[in-house]
Amino acid sequence: MYRRIRNLREDKDMTQTEVAKMLTMSQTGYSKYETGENDIPTNILIKLADFYDVSVDYLLNRTDNPKTNR
Repeated sequence: MYRRIRNLREDKDMTQTEVAKMLTMSQTGYSKYETGENDIPTNILIKLADFYDVSVDYLLNRTDNPKTNR
């Protein structure tokens, strides 16, 4: 899961600081999600899925299909 959020961020040419700002959190806190040091809370997962326009299942590695069911 953690590799996916890093890859999605890098695909958008964004820094951890930029994504953390969008999530209204610190870069350090966000970095711990990417490294797997901290589990990602549900509300953050939803924000990331919406931001990257992918499904939460994709972020959680439950599917390789990034499309949402909206």
